[in-house]
Amino acid sequence: MLDDIKETIAGFFKPGKNNNDDNKQEIKDIKDEIYQDEVVRMVKQEFEQRRQDRLPFELQWQLNSNFLAGNQYCDINFEMQQIQEYDRIYWWQEREVYNHIAPIVETRLAKLSRVRPAMIVRPSTNDLEDVSTAKVCTSIVKSAYKRLAMSKLIQRANGWSEVCGTVFYKTIWDKNAGKLLGMINNEPIFEGEVITTVVPPYEIFPDSNFNEDISECRSIIHAKPYHVAEIEEIWGVKLEGEEVDVFSLMSTDIGTGGLGYTSTVPKITSSTKKNHQIVIEYYERPSKQYPEGRLIIVAGNKLLHYSSLPFAVGEDFKRDFPFSRQVCVEQTGCFWGTSIIERCIPIQRAYNAVKNRKHEFLNRLALGVLDVESDAYEDMDDLEEEGLSPGKILIRTPGKEPARFLEGQSIPPQFAQDEDQLTHEFILISGVSEISRNSAAPSGAGSGVALQLLTEQDDTRLSLSAENIRFAVLKVGKQWLRLYKQFAVGPRMARLVGVNGDVLVSVWTNNDITSDDIALETENELTQTPAQRKQMIFDLMHEGLFIDPTTGHMTKRMRSKILEAFDMGNWESSDDIDELQITRAQRENMELENGVIPQIREVDDDELHVQEHTYYMLSGDYEKLLEEQPDLANMLAEHIEMHKKAIDLKNQLEMQKQMLMQQGIVPD
Repeated sequence: MLDDIKETIAGFFKPGKNNNDDNKQEIKDIKDEIYQDEVVRMVKQEFEQRRQDRLPFELQWQLNSNFLAGNQYCDINFEMQQIQEYDRIYWWQEREVYNHIAPIVETRLAKLSRVRPAMIVRPSTNDLEDVSTAKVCTSIVKSAYKRLAMSKLIQRANGWSEVCGTVFYKTIWDKNAGKLLGMINNEPIFEGEVITTVVPPYEIFPDSNFNEDISECRSIIHAKPYHVAEIEEIWGVKLEGEEVDVFSLMSTDIGTGGLGYTSTVPKITSSTKKNHQIVIEYYERPSKQYPEGRLIIVAGNKLLHYSSLPFAVGEDFKRDFPFSRQVCVEQTGCFWGTSIIERCIPIQRAYNAVKNRKHEFLNRLALGVLDVESDAYEDMDDLEEEGLSPGKILIRTPGKEPARFLEGQSIPPQFAQDEDQLTHEFILISGVSEISRNSAAPSGAGSGVALQLLTEQDDTRLSLSAENIRFAVLKVGKQWLRLYKQFAVGPRMARLVGVNGDVLVSVWTNNDITSDDIALETENELTQTPAQRKQMIFDLMHEGLFIDPTTGHMTKRMRSKILEAFDMGNWESSDDIDELQITRAQRENMELENGVIPQIREVDDDELHVQEHTYYMLSGDYEKLLEEQPDLANMLAEHIEMHKKAIDLKNQLEMQKQMLMQQGIVPD
C-alpha cells in the first residue's frame, strides 16, 4: 500500500491516442454555440468549488495514511487546512510509536485477497437462443477478467479502500488496444478493447459529498496530473508546464524516540511535479438540455475535448458514467466510505500514550531522581549533566547534606490494565482478532470448536467489506458487456485457458450480447477457506459420494475434477492424458455445431468420450442443434453408439485374454 502512496495520487487511465483530429472537429463544431473560454471557466470553477468542499474528507485520508505509515504524532489543522505535526512538550518525553494499525490493515488485506468474484451471465428468458447467448456472454466476461488481471486490480483497489475508505474502477473503451487489424494511410487500426483501471479517491470530485452513490450524482469530475508532453501526444494541444501538487512519502523531522535517542518515521506530505498540468474530465449525466450527456476535458486554460458521453455503460445500454464505486464500510448519507483506520486512530493515540508514560516511569526508576541542596557541590553543572556515574568522586561543600536518590514507587497496575483494555479495543473496533493478527490462539480458547467460532466471527466482520468488493466488480462486469455491445465490430474470439493449459475458444459478435444480467457464480469466499473446502471433499469421498453406483468405482473424469479442486490438475502429469481426452471430446461437440462430423480414432478413450458426449446431449446447445439440424444431432448419437461398441469389443477381448491365460495358452 505504501508503494502506491509513494508513487502519487495519480490513477492509471490513459485515453486513447491518435484522436487529435476527432477532438479538433468536435471542438470546432461547438464554436458557434458555446465559447471555449466559457466552457473552460465553468469546468475550472466547478473543480475548485468541489475541491474545497471535499477538503475535510481529503485531510482525513492523509491522516489515515500517516498513521498507517507510522507518523502518529500529527492531527488535522482545519484552520490551516493541512496535516500538522506536534513536537515533544519536554526534552525527556518518550515519543515512540507502537503501530497496531499497520498489522490490522495488512491482516484485513490478506483476508480480502481471497475475494475473487467469478461471474456468470444469466439468460434474459428460458428460450434456448437466450441460454446460448448467456453462455457466450459468460465466456466474454471471464476472458476479460483474465486479460485485465482483475485479481491484481482488486488487490490494488482494496489497498486504497482500506486506507481512504473509498476507491473507484474506471472502465472505458480504448480503440488503440487489442489486435492490430491493418494499416490505413500509414495509421495502425486496432480492434479495440475494454480497459479497466483503479482510480484513487483523490482524483474523483462528485457534485455533492452527500450523495450516497454514483447513481445520485448529476456530474462527476476526474482530475489527474499529466506531463505536458503526454497531453500534446494525446490531445494535440501544447501547454506550458507548471508545478502540480502531489503526495509523496518522506521521513518526518519531528522528533520521535525516547530518552537519550531519537528516531524518524515516514510521513505523507505534499510535493510537486514539474512540467505537469492537471487534466480535468467533466462528466455530466444526460438531461433535457443534453440528452446524451457531456464529456468536457480541460487542461490549463485550453479545451481539449467536448462531446456527448462516449460510453453506453448504464442500464438498458444508456450513456452513463464509466465509474464503479467500492467502499470499505458504507457511511450513511455520504458519498465517501469510512476506513477502519479512522476508527482506530483514537485507540492508537491512547495506546502510544500509555506505553510511553509507562516507559517514562521506568526511566525514573532506573535512572533515579537526585535530591541535592543548593550549592552542595563545587561542580553543580557537572552533576546536573553527568548525574551519579559509577566511581564518580563528589567534592561536597562542608555543612551541606550529601545528595540522595528519592525513593521510587512500583509501577502502578493501571498501566497494564489500560494496555490490555486498549488491545482488546483494537480487536473490537477493527474486527481482526488475535488469531488473524498474531497467528496464535487467544488465552482461554483451547478447543477446536472455540477456535473455529472465533475464526467465523472474524470473517463475519469482514463480510461487509467483502460484499462491497463483489458488488463493485459485478458492476464492472456489466460495463464490459455494454462496451463490447457498443464498440465490438465484426467477429471476435474469447479465449479461456484451463488448469492444464487447454484453451476454449468461442467466436462471437456484438449482436450476440443481448443480456447484461450478471450474477456472481460463487458465494462469499470468506465463508469457506480453501482448507475447509478441501476437507469437505475428503468427507464426501469418505462417504462414497464420488463413486459411480453402476460400476462401484470412481470415474476418470471425477478423479480429474477432484484433482482440479485441489489445484493439482497437473500433479506429476498424472491426469494429462485424461484431460486431453476430455478436451478432445469437448472439441468434437463444438465441431459438430459447425457441421463437422466427429470421427472415432484408435487413441480415443471411449469411456471418457461417451461421458462427455452424453453430457453434451443433455445440454440446451444440443436441443437447439436437434431443432435446426436433426441429421447432425442424430450423427452424434451414432457416434456415441460406435464408442459403446468399441467398449464392448475391448471388454470381450479382455475376457478372452483372461480365459486363455487361465488355460495356460497365453502366458501372464
